[in-house]
Amino acid sequence: MSNKKIYFASDQHFGAPTPEASFPREQKFVAWLDEVKKDAEAIFLLGDLFDFWFEYKTVVPKGFIRVLGKLAEIRDSGIPIYFFVGNHDLWMNDYFQKELNIPVYHDNKEFTFNNKTFLIGHGDGKGPGDKGYKRMKKVFVHPFSKWLYRWLHPDIGMKLAQYLSVKNKLISGAEDVKYLGEDNEWLILYAKKKLETKHYNYLIFGHRHLPMTLKIGENSEYVNLGDWIGYFTYGVFDGENFELKKFEYLSK
Repeated sequence: MSNKKIYFASDQHFGAPTPEASFPREQKFVAWLDEVKKDAEAIFLLGDLFDFWFEYKTVVPKGFIRVLGKLAEIRDSGIPIYFFVGNHDLWMNDYFQKELNIPVYHDNKEFTFNNKTFLIGHGDGKGPGDKGYKRMKKVFVHPFSKWLYRWLHPDIGMKLAQYLSVKNKLISGAEDVKYLGEDNEWLILYAKKKLETKHYNYLIFGHRHLPMTLKIGENSEYVNLGDWIGYFTYGVFDGENFELKKFEYLSK
């Protein structure tokens, strides 16, 4: 890795609660991308980049041009970018691969950097509990559901999805920012369970919107990246250590 670093960010939810209200956060995120590209070995985006994303065969959601353009610029410069879908953009198909040359993952994936092992994913539907969401996700990702939704005119489909997305998410609810304790955090329990069968140095997730790092085993650390709604936090691995940081940005 020489002196380069690997960066991680999650849960930007661009487009929420409205595109106009989201725009300053998009500017801040683009500024962060400009900053980290100077020494990035790779960039990982762990889902919910958009508050809603659905790919019709020939149509994708309007907007987000600055974010998409910056990702294209960075990828074209030779820096790898890896994208993991979240529960708000799980209907991604092949647009990122074809247009941006960015691979898209729909579940956890293992990586090794500098002899350190990583388990990386968004984190939705993992661990005990949350059975209602797990059942709903099976319906949402079923090919028939996606085929049926494509029959809606994009103007209707996008409007409906954006309404439901805003109404049902915990984007600003107390449950999203309140630490429930090590024995009640589903993703922590999930990470501990994974360590029973295989060792990882870092188990990194998003989804929870609460930035935290926690030692959960010998040489193993659970990480939640927080979000770009209220925290503006990101992770950085320098080849030896992982650290959560907050991006400070003064708008022009």
